[in-house]
Amino acid sequence: MAKVAYKDLREWLKLVEEIGELKVVEGATWQEDIGMATELLNHTPGAPAAIFDSIPGYPKGYRVLTNALKSENRLAITFGLPLGMPRFELSTELYKRTQNLTPLPPVYVDDGPILENVHEGDEVNVLEFPVPKWHEMDGGRYIGTGSYDITRDPDEGWVNLGTYRVMVDDEKHVFFYISPGKHGRIHRDKYFARKEPCPVVVVVGGDPLLYLAAASELPYGLSEYDWAGAVRGEPFEVIKGKYTGLPIPARAEIAIEGFAHYDDLKEEGPFGEWTGYYASGARQEPRIEVKAIYHRNDPIILGSPPNRPPDELAFYRAFMRSPLLKEELEKAGVPDVVATWCHEAGGARMFLAVSIKQRYPGHATQAGHIASQCHVGAYCGRYVVVVDDDIDVTNLEEVIWAMSSRSDPATSIDIIHRAWSTHLDPRIPPEQKEKLALWNSRAIIDATRPYEWRDKFPAVNMPSPEVRKKTMEKWGYLVK
Repeated sequence: MAKVAYKDLREWLKLVEEIGELKVVEGATWQEDIGMATELLNHTPGAPAAIFDSIPGYPKGYRVLTNALKSENRLAITFGLPLGMPRFELSTELYKRTQNLTPLPPVYVDDGPILENVHEGDEVNVLEFPVPKWHEMDGGRYIGTGSYDITRDPDEGWVNLGTYRVMVDDEKHVFFYISPGKHGRIHRDKYFARKEPCPVVVVVGGDPLLYLAAASELPYGLSEYDWAGAVRGEPFEVIKGKYTGLPIPARAEIAIEGFAHYDDLKEEGPFGEWTGYYASGARQEPRIEVKAIYHRNDPIILGSPPNRPPDELAFYRAFMRSPLLKEELEKAGVPDVVATWCHEAGGARMFLAVSIKQRYPGHATQAGHIASQCHVGAYCGRYVVVVDDDIDVTNLEEVIWAMSSRSDPATSIDIIHRAWSTHLDPRIPPEQKEKLALWNSRAIIDATRPYEWRDKFPAVNMPSPEVRKKTMEKWGYLVK
């Protein structure tokens, strides 16, 4: 198995710098510049990761890293895989890298770089750090974008790491927004139902592998620590939080420890979200009362703010979620699933493509419906397009061509009603959101050749593999 050749974010940055994919920016402001530059980087193919230093109003060395994971090579480094792989091959290797794992729980240690600075009581000040305002219409400064929140199930005892947005309210309070149905929200709701505060740690600037684990759809009850430790091949080192008892990564950059209170609500948002809209508006949300802040010397904020897709979030989520979608279809008993892709243009959630080798009538319908309602596809989905195995599901133009030429609007589209959605869904009417009626519909589009007469479907006007090979050998120089 390939080896993950870094221990934390700083060692990962050295590897990225060695391959020429890191730029250092001096003097950008938190008020506007960092957010603007990040949006530009997110929407520029091949753009490097950028680390912002000498931010006006803050000490040199207090830095913000953005666009970290929007690169095939940077994803490969994160998982200890070879550089230069094509995107579908990389996604496949990521899948293989994360299969048949034996969970490897973290180990507790007494010390670590995260304890270089510890602030409690009057010393607590979240705005010690250069937290950017990411989008011009955001309701505040969000320290939690490339972060993850640590919670523990009060009944079952397992620890969850989830990527949920965190807005700063004041020096000693941050917000704790989580969409209904997410694992961290289930934990929080259990505490709140008992009228108890919810212990939580917000980790800002964690290990990239652990961050991607927190951003992935892992099974309920499986801790991201255990999964990421298995991928790395050695357990993560953690310290025990003084106030919450929660496990905090010993080599993280910043950790904010405290309690969310069911009866301490204030207006949070709006925030430019992964759907490409300020769709959730501003609402009353719980605050975290910060008890302690731990941070390394010269700390780094990992920023991964959502922008209009396709952006950084959609990019890495496509690689992480697409093989999981294939796995869930196969576990549900769907045969001959050739490939799946969660398209970046849909935020890696709202537009899914599945290719199959048709085996029986209804095969495409089965694959489409299961894709829309399995764990990967259920949350805020919109369209699932099922295509034949001659279509490259990673190529959006090929998928749209198959949909345009092989599906019939009157007979090839199924609609599912009242599916799981979110406040972030821009298409849910405001009055429906006010009633917490957070559901939407799904379209399952069968863009395969109709099974009953597939052998009589017109042949595709493309060269055969043999002719294609001959063409490239003779004329390939024209496109190089």
